[in-house]
Amino acid sequence: MFRENGDCLAIDEAAALRAMYRARKEVFVDLLKWDLPVLAGEFEIDQFDDIDAEYLILLGRGMEHRASARLLRTDRPHLLGDLYAHLCAGPVPAGPTIREITRFCLDRDQRAGERRAARNQLVTALADYALATGVTAYSGVAEVEWFEQIRRFGWICEALGQPMRHGGRFLTALHILIDADTPERLRAGGIGADADYALVRTRIEGGTQ
Repeated sequence: MFRENGDCLAIDEAAALRAMYRARKEVFVDLLKWDLPVLAGEFEIDQFDDIDAEYLILLGRGMEHRASARLLRTDRPHLLGDLYAHLCAGPVPAGPTIREITRFCLDRDQRAGERRAARNQLVTALADYALATGVTAYSGVAEVEWFEQIRRFGWICEALGQPMRHGGRFLTALHILIDADTPERLRAGGIGADADYALVRTRIEGGTQ
């Protein structure tokens, strides 16, 4: 679905996905130097980009990628449960109403103010998406510095354990509660989406693209 100021228009979802995968490669592989698989030298795609993955993608007026996030079910294989369970002091949060936020990506081809606006819009979209679909919480894995930013957004966010070193980075597992008051908490925390943005909610059909 494409929404711009409340209007719905048809878009090329496959093109939106390709733009997202390309942006992920530019951010996570080229910039941050994460050791991740790259398809055709251009797209960052891993084993979790399967038929059950869902994506929120913010697009500009020219259909360019601005920001995106991948949402994984936690009642099936996902990053925290499969690869980073040791970051949790207790059980890994899991269930049909909990999604894991992964690959939170802000496009590099934006000025600082544009990236900040895209970040705010994507965070707001995550809250809106959860409330619209019955998602009650998000989990995730973040570097400590990014976790501290996430916690200051205004929503109810807590660490699930102590930070641990992983490949030269200190990582933290996190849990975000989503309820009816979350949008207002985000607004109070200075996180709010401007009216002028586009949102794609899509999932891959038939495997990765």
